[in-house]
Amino acid sequence: MRKVILSGMIGNGLEWFDFALYAYMALTISKLFFPEGNAELHLLATFGIFAMGFLARPLGGVLFGYIGDKYGRRVSLAAAILMMAIPTGCIGLLPTYAQIGVWAPILLTILRLLQGLSLGGEFSGSMTYLVEHSPAHKRGAIGSTTISSLLIGFLLGSMTVLGIKSALTIEQFESWGWRLPFIIGIFVGFVGYYIRHQCDESPIYQKAKQEGTLSKFPAAEVFKQYKLQMLRACAIYVMVTMPFYMLSTYLVTYTERTLGRTMEEALTMNVVSILIVLILTPFSAHLSDKIGRRRLLLYVLGLFAIVGWPAFRLMQEPSFTSIFAGQILFAIAVGMYTAPLPALLVEAFPTRVRYTGMALAYNISACIFGGTVPMVCQYLLGQTGSYLSLVAYLFVCIGIGFWGLWGYHDRYNQPIDY
Repeated sequence: MRKVILSGMIGNGLEWFDFALYAYMALTISKLFFPEGNAELHLLATFGIFAMGFLARPLGGVLFGYIGDKYGRRVSLAAAILMMAIPTGCIGLLPTYAQIGVWAPILLTILRLLQGLSLGGEFSGSMTYLVEHSPAHKRGAIGSTTISSLLIGFLLGSMTVLGIKSALTIEQFESWGWRLPFIIGIFVGFVGYYIRHQCDESPIYQKAKQEGTLSKFPAAEVFKQYKLQMLRACAIYVMVTMPFYMLSTYLVTYTERTLGRTMEEALTMNVVSILIVLILTPFSAHLSDKIGRRRLLLYVLGLFAIVGWPAFRLMQEPSFTSIFAGQILFAIAVGMYTAPLPALLVEAFPTRVRYTGMALAYNISACIFGGTVPMVCQYLLGQTGSYLSLVAYLFVCIGIGFWGLWGYHDRYNQPIDY
């Protein structure tokens, strides 16, 4: 079990390291991949390319879900990590707008689509693989290690950018230094591939394969027979993907550009916020194994409703301490909600279509409410000029999550080899 958990965490963490680099480079990319002029419009376009990476994720979920349900979880995971590593390295080698004009953002968009295709299969597969290996009373705790490794990947990405940025002048960073994290990403991806290739197959999957119960067309079967389960899973996951990307990506740019702090200060706040989520993850996951996932998540939705406005109000104060406190308050709610979701998503679908079902649920939700967060938030802020528009968007997502949980049948204490 230790080998399974460690290999899953390393592979997943390295994959998210590659994917997260773009978010931390958003301001630099907006300067280098678009012509001089309207900085606000170019930043919005940069966030639009970030969102494009999420548009490919449902397709990635179908593709890698089919591979995972037909040929095995391990095969699908190994292939997905290669598809992440190669485009990441290519981003670091791209010519800028000054060198090739409009082809620069076009090529960047293509590479982000390939990254999204990969992540659409990798993260859901990683959750499936780990939870299917877990004993029933530890599914929440072991499944949450995918969240922990995701956070570690984001932390490594943030600290890598911060370290390189601190070691170089602004001119050096914008000239060639920004390329280094992406080039590093291709090497860590191949390390992840090697680790994934050594893993054993899921025992629950092997049993279903031997019994001949696997679906021949899992995506079609999910839409035909498990549509409601998928919609509820999508709705429940909204309050993971939207708040997490607001915390881990948008607030870095918001703190730097709107609140007027330095990039180093914004990244420092980001690192501490993610560390708080990371610390709370095992606690929340263990609690979900004891009292149930649905009950815990309903409580945390209430917590979001209570702290949402105060957290953003604190960020409007001019002091570093107040901004930091607001982000920490938000991070606490994110950490408590996120951890039980891997086990919940796996438990929601039968083995025959599990990889595909949860990949579709997770990726559709992430595509609509996750990848669009920086773009939507920047647009709302530009149209209203008020942080209250961000709070209103948060409450819309709370309502969606509440609908999903209200009708969800919790299987936290039941077998999942069905």
